[in-house]
Amino acid sequence: MRFTKVFGAIAATAAIALTVSACSADGGGAGDTLRIGASLPLTGEFSQGGLDTQRGYETWVEMTNDKGGLLGKQVGIIVKDDATQQETAVSNYNNLISQDRVDLLLGSQSSLLNIPASAIAEKNKKLFVCPSCGSPDMFSRGFSYIFFSQQAIATDQAKVFANWVAALPPEQRPTTAAYPTLDDPFAGPVVDGAEKILSAAGIRTVYKDKYPATTKNFDSVVNAMRDAGAEIVVQGAQFEDGVNMIRSMNRANYQPEILYQSSSPTYGQQYLDAVGADNAEGVFFSSSYSPLSDTTDNAEFVERFEEKFGQSPPEDAADGFAAGQVLAAAVTAVGSIDDQAALADWLRSNSVDTLLGTLSWNEDGSPKGDFLVGQWQAGVSQVVLPTEVATSDQIFRWRGGDI
Repeated sequence: MRFTKVFGAIAATAAIALTVSACSADGGGAGDTLRIGASLPLTGEFSQGGLDTQRGYETWVEMTNDKGGLLGKQVGIIVKDDATQQETAVSNYNNLISQDRVDLLLGSQSSLLNIPASAIAEKNKKLFVCPSCGSPDMFSRGFSYIFFSQQAIATDQAKVFANWVAALPPEQRPTTAAYPTLDDPFAGPVVDGAEKILSAAGIRTVYKDKYPATTKNFDSVVNAMRDAGAEIVVQGAQFEDGVNMIRSMNRANYQPEILYQSSSPTYGQQYLDAVGADNAEGVFFSSSYSPLSDTTDNAEFVERFEEKFGQSPPEDAADGFAAGQVLAAAVTAVGSIDDQAALADWLRSNSVDTLLGTLSWNEDGSPKGDFLVGQWQAGVSQVVLPTEVATSDQIFRWRGGDI
């Protein structure tokens, strides 16, 4: 069944999405263009994140070329659809390297796809900057060419949020917690990290379970959490499962005091449209990005993105753009792409200013920082923690009201 789906996806998406800048005035060909290759889930379960990441990549290419390109050349990007299938992602990166002969690589979307895809980059000694690869499994293999261009890996994604909950006064702190999570190498560790902190604070786990990516109806999950009396729900989610969880909560008339979802709320307007402003109100999430942040290139990125796509940039688009910023910083500093081990060595020894903030890395390519904590408030995605970078000084319970 799985192989049938894979080969069907390959046949259906054989066309390559190619965004290449205009050639120089002398009409030169590939020699005048730095060719970057990426595979993304433009169809399938993770397609929303894949499409947003593609938009981030495209916006980065345009803005980079407007400023003169890289190494005196214009930049072009080839994006292939992996249909949210690991085998297809592997095939795509093999083809990008061996057939399309791209100069540089950018990663796919989700740890599920980047874990096998990064092995192809490592085998071919190609730098692999990935915008969405926070699973700790990415960095336990001794690879030298992988770099995650967000602030922290999955086990630390909910750390700032969980520490805040744990530090609440006893009369405000929830006493029981539920942890439903997508069966995914990124979502699972997010929930595990939060549970470890909350359990240490005396918050008792009354429900914990994984569900497959194909799950559409969460009524049984929600009924179990409600009946167990969970006062806080921490969900490890992508997009659709987060939306469908809230719909099931509405049907069950279940309203925990605090609701945290790992990824769904970061999809911006798509999330707001899917769940409604009233249901989004007060939802917590960890985020790499805020359109309101005063960070490198962010104001221009937001303006360009809104002009191109008619909406504020969601997190995955910003993460894609930041991956391009990291790649460009290494290429510019080294001054060549011939030795990509030198690019990796430079990133391990330096920090890069991006629209996500300043990023730096451990020896294994994992990042050293912390995520922001966001909350939907009156239809706006606000940063609420850490307080020194917050865009709102108020924090609410789910659907409004004081904690």
